[in-house]
Amino acid sequence: MRIACSQFAPVFGDLTANTNRIVAEIASINADVIVFPELATCGYFHLGHDEVSRIAEPLDGPHMLRIITAACDAGKVVVCGFAERAGESLYNSALIAGKGIERPLTYRKTHLFYKETLGFTSGDTGFFTVHLPNLDCTMGIMICYDWRFPESARTLALKGADLIVCPSNLITHVWRMAMPVRAFENKVYLAVANRTGTDTNAGEDVSFNGQSAIYSYNGSVLTDAPADGDAIIITDINPSETRTKSFNSINDIVKDRRPDFYFR
Repeated sequence: MRIACSQFAPVFGDLTANTNRIVAEIASINADVIVFPELATCGYFHLGHDEVSRIAEPLDGPHMLRIITAACDAGKVVVCGFAERAGESLYNSALIAGKGIERPLTYRKTHLFYKETLGFTSGDTGFFTVHLPNLDCTMGIMICYDWRFPESARTLALKGADLIVCPSNLITHVWRMAMPVRAFENKVYLAVANRTGTDTNAGEDVSFNGQSAIYSYNGSVLTDAPADGDAIIITDINPSETRTKSFNSINDIVKDRRPDFYFR
């Protein structure tokens, strides 16, 4: 199967402009699965409930429906970050929709980062996987700061993920050390769609560092993007190669686990 990550700087607060771009890329990118950054429809640094409320919409909102329709029309799987309204709650979410997916889904970010906590509700979906039968692939989703917790990727791997996708708005630099480790320690492919540019709000700048990357299950870089500017990275992967978790004739990284001793 072929997977792509789109790297760009969303226009802050302009859902229509960002959705136009996302829909156009869904149609033009030659890949089975396309991953867009965290909060790709609206930009990142929205402070407080009132600001987030202005850019949040439900899964059946007008911009989300355009993205869902584009994914289905193109026969592709799309994972795209957005601000989700669900009743009175506002979530930092990722849409999962398109070919082989019975109905659109959302993953709601489990671990909120920095001032996200002022406007977003902590995610309540937990970590889950989505089977893509036409691609013989089981995909798991986490968002940005989730990477900092080994339990995130490990939970997805234990639930059968061959591939973990991670829409991101990364501002630190340590992620480039940790992400390949998450792939290696779980023997899964890992696709990170990061953004670039700077968001400014209330006199504070938050800058993002690009370098979107797709890692192999051994932690090596299959393809990556520069630190600055727009980029689309694409590579082919073979999901079935992740399913044998042994690395010699005796040891297996899943079967050798002893969870009864981990939280004593």
